[in-house]
Amino acid sequence: MPTNPQDQDNAAAKGETRPTRVISDAKAMRAMAHPVRLALLEAIRTEGDITATQAAELLDDSPGNMSWHLQTLAKYGFIEEAGGGKGRSRPWRISSVTSRFTPADDDPSSRAAGQVLQMTMMERSYELMREWLSAEQSFDPKWLHAAFMTDSITYLTAEELTELGEQVAQLCFRFSDRIDKAQRPEGAMPIHFNSHAHPMVPRTSGT
Repeated sequence: MPTNPQDQDNAAAKGETRPTRVISDAKAMRAMAHPVRLALLEAIRTEGDITATQAAELLDDSPGNMSWHLQTLAKYGFIEEAGGGKGRSRPWRISSVTSRFTPADDDPSSRAAGQVLQMTMMERSYELMREWLSAEQSFDPKWLHAAFMTDSITYLTAEELTELGEQVAQLCFRFSDRIDKAQRPEGAMPIHFNSHAHPMVPRTSGT
């Protein structure tokens, strides 16, 4: 599975190399596989350090519910305390450790949790795409021309597909320092970037 949606953080903003942890634990993957928690991570990546009270305002939810979701994300290492504040005024930031989800081949519960996580992430991705398509006419034409979508079919080995995925990830990570607002150039907007590639299920013809 690809590296998780919280791959941009304060350490990357400083140009530091972060350690990467490989997650195959079903509980950790199920913790991430929640639309509210994905939305929380998006909010932290765009707004910076965030408290439960601020999250409640952004996501139109209660501070208590936001606090519970934030603590769940922290429990599994996806976010960490930013320092200062107490209770619901305590700020949180993206973790300084990169997480990569890799379901264990010999653990059915891990594979099932990994599949649910991927489905949840894809659903969130398509939700963001639908929001863009509904609002695109309100944007400056330059953004309409800049936005893109690609679709193709090719033939690759498993090794080549792995290499391609890593190259695509590196293209995106070129801009990871911009989680720091001071690093964002004038006119920059938060961009939703999603990519996926997978073997096609054979048709009845056996192609």
